[in-house]
Amino acid sequence: MTTGKAIDQAIDVLKMEAEGILKLIEKLDDGFTRMADLICKSRGRVIISGIGKSGIIGRKIVATLNSTGTRAIFLHPVEAMHGDLGIVSGNDIFIAMSNSGETDELNVLLPSIRNAGCPIIAFTGNKQSTLARNSDIVINVGVDVEACPLGLAPTTSTTALLAMGDALAVVLINKKKFTPGDFKKIHPGGNLGHRLSYKVQDMMLTGEAMPEVYEGAGMDAALEIMDKKKLGVVLILKKDNTLAGIITDGDVRRMLVNKISVFEKTADALMVPNPKSILQTTPLYDALNIMETHQITVLPVVDDDGKVSGVLHLHDILGKGAVKFNGI
Repeated sequence: MTTGKAIDQAIDVLKMEAEGILKLIEKLDDGFTRMADLICKSRGRVIISGIGKSGIIGRKIVATLNSTGTRAIFLHPVEAMHGDLGIVSGNDIFIAMSNSGETDELNVLLPSIRNAGCPIIAFTGNKQSTLARNSDIVINVGVDVEACPLGLAPTTSTTALLAMGDALAVVLINKKKFTPGDFKKIHPGGNLGHRLSYKVQDMMLTGEAMPEVYEGAGMDAALEIMDKKKLGVVLILKKDNTLAGIITDGDVRRMLVNKISVFEKTADALMVPNPKSILQTTPLYDALNIMETHQITVLPVVDDDGKVSGVLHLHDILGKGAVKFNGI
C-alpha cells in the first residue's frame, strides 16, 4: 500500500507518541504506589494545577477522576494567587503538572500549598527541577523527544502526561472498588449510563429465549437446552414456575472432572439450589452490582410472586444486546 507524505508523517507522530507512553513503564517506581495509597486514604480532594497545555491535560484528568469516584478539582495557578488558594486544605492532595518543572506561576504556589499542610505530588519530566525538589512524591512523565518537528509544541509530553493520569484513575477505580452501579449514579447520561437507568424487565430475555427445564427432567434434556439457548446456564423450575435451582456450564465441567455420571441423573439432582435471583422491577445498576460482587454472568429474574419471568445476561447490560421493552 502506498501512502502520501501526510500519512507518513502522521504515522511517525503516532509511533513517537506510542513509544513515549511505553517508555513510561520503566520510569514507574514506588512513588506511584505511594501516590495511589495517599489519595485513597485522603478525606479531601485531589487538586490538580498546571499552566498551558499541562493545565488542559490537568482538567481532563480532573474530569476522569471525578467520573470514577475520586473527588478532584482544577486550580489555575494564576487564579490561586488571587484568592482561589482558599480552596486548599490540609486534607487535600496537590498534584502539580509541569514537563520542565520550572514553571514560575506554578512553583510560586508551592510554599503556600506546603503551609496549608497539603502533600505535593509532581508530574514532571525533570526530576532535578525546582518542582521535583519541592514535592513529596515525583512521578516521572518525561519523554525523549516531542513529535513536533520544531521541538517546541508539547505533543509527546502531553500525551504521556494524559496517559499517566489515566493510569492513576484506573488504579484508583480498583483500589476503591468503584462499581458500574457507582458509575451509573454519577453518569445519568451516556450509553452505559443510559442502559443502567432501565429496569431488569427492560433487558431480560423471555419466552423462547429462556433456558429452562422442570424438576424431574433428565440431564440430557437440560444440556440440550443449555446448548440450544447458548447462555451457559439452564434454570430448573418447580411445577409452579418458581425457581428450584440452576446449572451452569462451569458446574457441568466440574461434574465431568469429578467423574460424575451426568446422564444417569436428573437435572434437579445435580443443580445448585436456591441460586441468586432478582426481581424484574430492580434497576439494572443494582443487578450489575450483584453480578460483579458474585462474579456471575447470568441472573434468573422473578416476579413479585417468585415465579421465573426471565433471565438477565451481563452482555446485554453492557451493550451487546438491545433494550427490548418487553412491555411489563
